[in-house]
Amino acid sequence: MGYLYLVIAIVAEVAGTSALKASEGFSRLVPSLIVVVGFATAFFFLSLTLRTMPLGIAYAIWAGAGTALIALMGAIAFRQVPDLGAIVGIGLIIAGVAVVNLTSRMAAH
Repeated sequence: MGYLYLVIAIVAEVAGTSALKASEGFSRLVPSLIVVVGFATAFFFLSLTLRTMPLGIAYAIWAGAGTALIALMGAIAFRQVPDLGAIVGIGLIIAGVAVVNLTSRMAAH
């Protein structure tokens, strides 16, 4: 169940962060509400995740997946296409999360 909660937290955080750009400094109501609801939902489900998953592992997955998905959303929704350095960096983040999950005994708890 922990991974399901984590996926929900990641999706909510990506929605909230994407809406943050669209809120134009919290000057637009609907995107601003999406930010608040998105982040509240993200933190709620992240807290549920921590019942069954170590903090470091959950946060590494949350941050890594969120970073990659936000970069993708930025490219699609806001035409902020990452350059080679950004792509390499994001790839390294994803690789780091994979290494932690595949090799760490802490991830098995």
